[in-house]
Amino acid sequence: MSATSTAEPAFVAKTKTGRFTDFVDSRVGGSGILREFGRKVFPDHWSFMFGEVALYSFVILLLSGTFLTFFFDPSMAETHYDGGYVPLKGVEMSVAYSSSLNISFDVRGGLFMRQVHHWAALLFVASVAVHMLRVFFTGAFRRPREMNWVVGCVLLILAMAAGFTGYSLPDDLLSGNGLRIIDGVIKSIPIIGTYISFFLFGGEFPGTAIISRLYMLHILLVPALILLMIVMHLFMVVVHKHTQYPGPGRNDNNVVGYPLGPVYAAKAGGFFFIVFGVIALMAAFFTINPIWNYGPYDPSPVSAGTQPDWYIGFVDGALRLMPGNPFGWHVEQVWFGHVFTFNVLLPALVPAGILFTVMFTYPWIERWVTKDDREHHVLDRPRNAPTRTAIGMAGFVWYCVMWAAAGSDLIATHFHVSLNDVTYWLRALFFVGPVIAFIVTKRVALALQRKDREIALHGRETGRIVRLPHGEFIEVHAPLDEYKRYKLVGFESPQVLPAEPNEHGVVTSKEKRRAFLSRWFFEDRVAPATPAELAAAHGHGHEAVEAAEGSKSLTH
Repeated sequence: MSATSTAEPAFVAKTKTGRFTDFVDSRVGGSGILREFGRKVFPDHWSFMFGEVALYSFVILLLSGTFLTFFFDPSMAETHYDGGYVPLKGVEMSVAYSSSLNISFDVRGGLFMRQVHHWAALLFVASVAVHMLRVFFTGAFRRPREMNWVVGCVLLILAMAAGFTGYSLPDDLLSGNGLRIIDGVIKSIPIIGTYISFFLFGGEFPGTAIISRLYMLHILLVPALILLMIVMHLFMVVVHKHTQYPGPGRNDNNVVGYPLGPVYAAKAGGFFFIVFGVIALMAAFFTINPIWNYGPYDPSPVSAGTQPDWYIGFVDGALRLMPGNPFGWHVEQVWFGHVFTFNVLLPALVPAGILFTVMFTYPWIERWVTKDDREHHVLDRPRNAPTRTAIGMAGFVWYCVMWAAAGSDLIATHFHVSLNDVTYWLRALFFVGPVIAFIVTKRVALALQRKDREIALHGRETGRIVRLPHGEFIEVHAPLDEYKRYKLVGFESPQVLPAEPNEHGVVTSKEKRRAFLSRWFFEDRVAPATPAELAAAHGHGHEAVEAAEGSKSLTH
């Protein structure tokens, strides 16, 4: 007796497109990949769009940058301009600056593409920065996303590096003065600074090789690293699944949202063209970096009223804030036979070092303080983590003070005030501003928590006063629906963790420091309303009036 089996007939596509798709799928397994990733669910919230804006603006940068590379010549060889911009005809300049002018005035669509590229670069850095702020304030950096946070920090530094290298390529007077500042910062590094400067510039500043070297960094190395960081970031987003804001039915074991295909893919595709359109409109109607107004770079003049792009401005601002001879202390010291120029070294490197060191290490600092090693996929409302939110605002204000100092001269001229007074106030805010921001932000966050607790317990104030039969006057409160009430009470409120002895019964100094920071983090707290408190608050005797009033025409 023999057994026969009937094999299913092989699938044969009926159209040319279907046959081509089947050919590709049978060799690369594309349907399995699409089936796996198409089921990925992404929550729908406006704050998640900042990451998408960063990705789309980087794509626009690649497209517009490819166009510009066809016409830009990164040479510092001397030439005489003979292009379409009449005021500079016959002026001696570098080939790099001449080709930048040709792109702006002689290449069809060249000026538009230059401005698309520049606006997209500013938007790319800004969206990465705002995306990082969103991640920090909502606690999205906690386990298992610590390494993704580090990738984001690296991506922010690379975005700034890409912007600065591209900003310096036209070799105009403005970008040349920026390079002069960078050269001074590099030379202030003890022992190795002069060697790095000579290697980078190909000799004494300005050298003859800096533009071509920046060009290679700008179009090759830095974009490749950015692409690598983006791939790593998206890979970890898929592996860890997307974070989501708190709400009914949302927890650390699920994701509530839309699948990648077809809903989210269609929305993301449309959003890409919106971003592209906005950048194109800005490039068409708003001039940026008019290099023809500055002229070619010449080491002798220094242009007044000029600032670098905003993302590098904090370094320039810190340099402006540094006093030349603080408290009678000479800022140039000779130690061990080497000159230490502290009035350049300290403001240029120390604030940036502090800022990025805290950024890179903060996930581990908070985990050490809280002893919380759990996985977190539900985000915090910033008000429900008041100390973390206050720390973020303190750092943000500190950065903004340095950023504003980069335009201290323009502040003085536009508001008709003394430049010295502007500098003195900014120096004071450099130290006092973060402290004020921390205190105010934490008090505001705690006040918002208390308000949320009050609303959860007693409902929303309506402003309507009624008199009860026994003569008592009360304000009618509109009851909340369950969704809104859950949003106000469904969060964790960590408590202070006192110092604990180790296995030998000894409380180490490290544990005492952790306990001190824990008390600093969580001593001021507003606990969420418990179910028992909610039940007691809703049974205070006024529920009949509130329910009756709420059943009329009150809106929530």
